[in-house]
Amino acid sequence: MKFLCDVMLIRLGRWLRAAGYDTALADESSTDKSLVNQAIKENRVLITRDRKLLEIRHADNVTIYLNCNDTEQCLEELSKKCKINWLLKPFSRCMNCNYPLKEAEKHQYNQVPEKARKHIETLLFCQYCNKLYWNGSHVKHMYEKLQGWQQKYH
Repeated sequence: MKFLCDVMLIRLGRWLRAAGYDTALADESSTDKSLVNQAIKENRVLITRDRKLLEIRHADNVTIYLNCNDTEQCLEELSKKCKINWLLKPFSRCMNCNYPLKEAEKHQYNQVPEKARKHIETLLFCQYCNKLYWNGSHVKHMYEKLQGWQQKYH
């Protein structure tokens, strides 16, 4: 399942990426109609909190409307509406651009701060935006959240 999150749901979209879902994020200039067209063209499920968006032709075929206010409520509502596996493929996509991550090459380890380099188990690399990812304390914290949501909503 591939997703497209509207501007109001960028945080939710980032968590879907963290879980391993191919998730596009709308930008400020996107119109409702362009979002629906993008979802159809890219075979994505559009996730929105914008009720007016549902009035667009064919929107109801590709849209999940969330009636929530904060990210935690949105996570719960989305988990109920479509069975989200919060542990699908954690940290396998670039959080910046959504591109699938690859294992980094040996020479790329030199780009990691020396203090962090000692503790790296796996170093991943985004070929699209040249960003490196490793399992720092923030990743452990995020993974614990994903595990908690998996247990809570399944």
